[in-house]
Amino acid sequence: MKNTATVRDVMARAVSIAKSAFITEALDKMLGERVDPLIVTNNGEVIGTISRRSIAETLGSRRNAQISPTKLHVATHVKDDFTSVYPDQAVELLVPLLQASKVVVVLDENHRLIGKVGYADLLRVMKPRAPLERLLGKAFTIQADERVVHLRRRMLDDGITRFVVTQNGSIVGIVSETDVATSFASFREMVETKHQDARIRNLIVRDIMSAPVIAAEKTVSVTEAADLMLERGISALPITDSGQLAGLLTLEALVKAL
Repeated sequence: MKNTATVRDVMARAVSIAKSAFITEALDKMLGERVDPLIVTNNGEVIGTISRRSIAETLGSRRNAQISPTKLHVATHVKDDFTSVYPDQAVELLVPLLQASKVVVVLDENHRLIGKVGYADLLRVMKPRAPLERLLGKAFTIQADERVVHLRRRMLDDGITRFVVTQNGSIVGIVSETDVATSFASFREMVETKHQDARIRNLIVRDIMSAPVIAAEKTVSVTEAADLMLERGISALPITDSGQLAGLLTLEALVKAL
């Protein structure tokens, strides 16, 4: 890419939601637009973001058990974890910004939201040159028949955002905060409050995991792995060695290696 490239050349359409919206609307928009986090606005001004993780934590909280998810507002879950740039600034500026934040908002001269740059947007024009082995993170695993409440507990206690699901030594799925958030939202909307605890406790990982899994052998190049993730719209790619799980490659790790 030429040194004269600007933010305008890589930015994508900004997907935003008003702080007055309900979190179920935010979750639906995240899934429909395949974005995380969402940019939150108030009267057109960017005030923060809302992520799938915060929604999952909210919907899984006993404190909110008596409240319908259709009545929980985005405003109470906004995080001030974004930064902003202008479209004519150099694209290289995005690298350190995205290494610190998941999304960079693009503003015009009147400070109005006109676009955004996320991990995927930057990786479409830049790829790290580090060896694949150096970019792999630990792949945390969980059994397909494990209970979802135990999965969520591990996510909260250990700060893990996704697990590779295994059964009899084979990879059968992947489960993330998105899967937890959507399953909790469905339960909270469809199951009577008095039955929710019992029903959720009987939910197992197999019920909510994403399958089949998109994976790659460790012989793949970093560029090939990144292109596969961008093409399939996934943020994490299990890497195998002769069929055995060797690690997990994420868009975040790729950006941090730029």
